[in-house]
Amino acid sequence: MTQTQRPDFHRFHNGSKVALPFSDAEYEARLAGLRAIMGETGVTAAIFTSMHNIAYYCGFLYCAFGRPYGLVVTDTECVTISAGIDAGQPWRRSFGDNITYTDWQRNNYWCAIASVVGQGAVVGYEGDHMSLVQATAMDSFLNPAARVDMAQATMTQRLMKSPAEIMLIRAGAAAADVGGYAIKEAVCAGAREIDVAMAGRDAMEAHIANEFPDAEYRDTWVWFQSGLNTDGAHNPVTGRVLQRGDILSLNTFPMISGYYTALERTMFVETVDPASLAYWEANIAAHELGMRLLKPGVSCAEVTAGVNALFEERDLLQYRSFGYGHSFGVLSHYYGREAGLELREDIDTVLEQGMVISMEPMITIPEGQPGAGGYREHDILIITEDGNENITHYPYGPEFNVVAT
Repeated sequence: MTQTQRPDFHRFHNGSKVALPFSDAEYEARLAGLRAIMGETGVTAAIFTSMHNIAYYCGFLYCAFGRPYGLVVTDTECVTISAGIDAGQPWRRSFGDNITYTDWQRNNYWCAIASVVGQGAVVGYEGDHMSLVQATAMDSFLNPAARVDMAQATMTQRLMKSPAEIMLIRAGAAAADVGGYAIKEAVCAGAREIDVAMAGRDAMEAHIANEFPDAEYRDTWVWFQSGLNTDGAHNPVTGRVLQRGDILSLNTFPMISGYYTALERTMFVETVDPASLAYWEANIAAHELGMRLLKPGVSCAEVTAGVNALFEERDLLQYRSFGYGHSFGVLSHYYGREAGLELREDIDTVLEQGMVISMEPMITIPEGQPGAGGYREHDILIITEDGNENITHYPYGPEFNVVAT
């Protein structure tokens, strides 16, 4: 092959398709829902660039590493666009077709997309993900008749979980519980945060590998924090050594084929002082109230107002640090967010049967005050016909989580 003969893109269907997280029928149903949205908005070709939408519609979870990836959906085609560095893996792990673009020229990615979309289409895209640079390239290579932002519509579709998704989310919640119990076993004065975190992560990964032998394994993690490091929900793990009386924050995050679940608990090493116990019990009261409020027909803003009222009554509202919960599904700490189902004052989405949402109140008491630290609990709940089902089973509260050595 000469320099001029090298292709801009090609189909490298190396090997056979492998077991995906869901059945072909599940992906067909998702694509049917998407094509209905496309029909309503006049879109003739949808181009997805985010990890969450690509994984949702075809099962492939990419690793960008500085390269663009995509999924093109038309009324007849579903084609992933992947970089040559991944060889045949995107073909094997996706529902539908796959085109591999080469890096002989910088814009071969868009050449590959153009081979499916053509010129002058009404193009759907994700306005909350596509960069200005890529949007300019899209206009240049596709010359679309019109562009339609599909981010909100696809997010709304993802809010409603299928029975198959709920089964996977249940399994994830069970894996999170496994990590929680492993962390409790590892907690003792003298242990480092990182040692405890690794115990929880290893237990979850072993559990997932046993329960899902055909899955791809990546991104399961733990945030385990102590003392001052508990003040933020997403603070990194450190080498701090645990001491008697420390407040702890247990956070386990198993990932199964792109689906994230979580467990979060307040803990103490050996003993809890009266001021800390009072804050802990107040946050538990907010947690329990919030879970009772999660039911069909109630808006996210109404749930938020109810929990706010409890904190305000106890003069604790000023210590709240973020919203009280969010949707679950194809999301992670570095991709995805179903912002239409967050428990915040400015979200008026009404809860419906089939949605999955967390309740996770947190208050942070500043350093230097009695009871200083971050207090949070986190359960995952499925909205049912007349209420909710809590699928988190690791216990919360001082009876179980004041950990003696």
